[in-house]
Amino acid sequence: MNGKMSSTFGPFALDRRRAALTRDGADVAIGHKGYALLEALFDAGGETVGKAALMERAWPGTIVEEGNLTVQIAALRKALGEDADSYIVTVPRVGYRLAVPPPPEAAPGRPLVAVLPFNNMSGDQSQEYFADGIVEDIITALSRFRSFAVIARNSSFVYKGRAVDVRQVARELGVRYVLEGSVRLAGDRLRVTAQLIDADSGSHLWADKFDGRVAEVFDMQDRITESVVTIVEPRIRWAEIDRSRRERPGSLAAYDLYLRAIPRFVAETPADNEAAYDLFCRAIALDPHYAPALSLAAGALTNQISMGWPPLVPNNRARCIELMEAALLHGSDDATVLARCSTMLIHSAHDYDRGMQMIARALDVNPNNITVLICAGIVHLHCGSVEAAIGYARRALTLSPGDSDGYFSMTTISHANMILGDYAKALEWAERAQALNPRNNPTHWMLIAANAQLGRMTEARRRVAEFHAMVPQVTIASIVAGQPGKDPARLAAVIEGLRMAGMAEGGAV
Repeated sequence: MNGKMSSTFGPFALDRRRAALTRDGADVAIGHKGYALLEALFDAGGETVGKAALMERAWPGTIVEEGNLTVQIAALRKALGEDADSYIVTVPRVGYRLAVPPPPEAAPGRPLVAVLPFNNMSGDQSQEYFADGIVEDIITALSRFRSFAVIARNSSFVYKGRAVDVRQVARELGVRYVLEGSVRLAGDRLRVTAQLIDADSGSHLWADKFDGRVAEVFDMQDRITESVVTIVEPRIRWAEIDRSRRERPGSLAAYDLYLRAIPRFVAETPADNEAAYDLFCRAIALDPHYAPALSLAAGALTNQISMGWPPLVPNNRARCIELMEAALLHGSDDATVLARCSTMLIHSAHDYDRGMQMIARALDVNPNNITVLICAGIVHLHCGSVEAAIGYARRALTLSPGDSDGYFSMTTISHANMILGDYAKALEWAERAQALNPRNNPTHWMLIAANAQLGRMTEARRRVAEFHAMVPQVTIASIVAGQPGKDPARLAAVIEGLRMAGMAEGGAV
C-alpha cells in the first residue's frame, strides 16, 4: 500500500484512513473484499494485476476458486456504475487493470428526470405494490416525451425505503429534476402527493395534493404527468399529453392482479412464471381488452418456449400468438406492448420481418423507454444489425444506471460478442449479467459457451453442471427450439460452445 491517505479517480476517492470508497463525498458500498481489490488495482498505477495477486489481496492466506474473484469484480463494477467498463479493464487470461476514463461528453441538452419511489403512507405494507405501480405508470407516461429522458424505474427504486438527499440522488443518477411523493390508501379513498425538485438549486418547482377515490387513480397519474411535463418542457403540446395516456384497464381489479403478477413474472423461474401467467389470465378474464396484461401473459408463454421449460397449456405457441395479437389489437399505441410483442413475433411466431417492423414502431413512439431499448437489442441481435443490438443495449444501460434489469442488456451484449468472435468480452459481460441475476437461462448459456470457446473446459463443464442443477430438463435441442431461426449463424458459436462443454443434445422438440 502506498503512503497516500486518499486516492482519486473520476468522481471516486479511496479513503485509505477508513478503508472506504466514496463518490462525490458519499460512501459507496463495496464491502471489504471489494475495497481490497480496488486498492490493489489502484496501487498498480494502471498496470495489469494478475488474478492470483488479486485473490491473495482479497482472501489473504486462503485458497479460493477463480470464480469468487469474478463475482467480486462483477459486484465492484456494479457499484461503480455505468462507467465501470472504463475503470476496470479485463485483460483476458491474465487479470485486471484500473484505467481512469476521459471525462464523459456533455449531455446533448435534454434534461433528465428521476421519479423516486413514492412513500406508502397507508400503514399497510401489503399496499406497497400499489404505490409502486402508480410510480411505474408515471415513469412510463413521462418517458414518452422526446424533449427529456426519464431514468428507469429500477435505477430510481434503489432508493426505496431510504431517507435520501435529493441533491445526492441527482448526482448519483446524473439528473436535473427529481419527482418524489407519497400515496395513502384507506378503503376506497386515495391521496397522492407529489413534488418536483430542481436538483441544481434544491428548490421546489411544483407541489400538489390529489384526493379522490381509487377509481380515479389514472386521472391523478395524468394530472401529475401534465404538471411535470409543463414545468420541465413548457413547449410540449397538450396534444402530446393526451397521446401519452396509456390504454387503461376497465377494471381496477384487473389492474390489481396485473400489479401482483409483475414480481412473479420477473423472477424468471418456472414456478413463478406459471403463477404470473395465472394472475395475468385472471386479469384478462376481468378485462379482455387490457393490452399490458395480454402482452405479459403472452410473454410468460414465450418464456416457457425460449427457456425450454415445460408448456403451461396444450399448445404454448398457438396460445402465445393468440394473446400477442390481442395485445397488439388493443395496445397499438403503447410502446411497451409493441416492444414486448416484437420479441414474441421473432421467438414464438418466427415472423421476423414483422418483429423488426414492430420494434421500429415502438422506438418511434417512445425512444426513451427502457423496455423498448432492451427489446430492440434482443430483436436486432437475432434479426437485424449486431452492432445496433449492442448500441441499443448500451443505451438502455446508460439510461438506467444500477438497473436490476440490466442483465437483459448485458446478456445481449455478451451474445453479440459471441457472434463477433470476441469470447473474452462475451464472458466478461455474461459474468456481469450473472452478478445481477444468477437465474437467467441465456446468461448461463453464454457463460458455458464463452468458457468453452476460450478453451477453459474445466470451468465450462462446471458451468454445465451448475446449470443442469438449476434446470434439469434443458438440452441443446430445447434451447435451439426456443430461439429465433432467421440466421442460424447468430446462435452457432453458442451452440458449439454448449456442445463442446458436454451439454446433453436431446431429441426433437
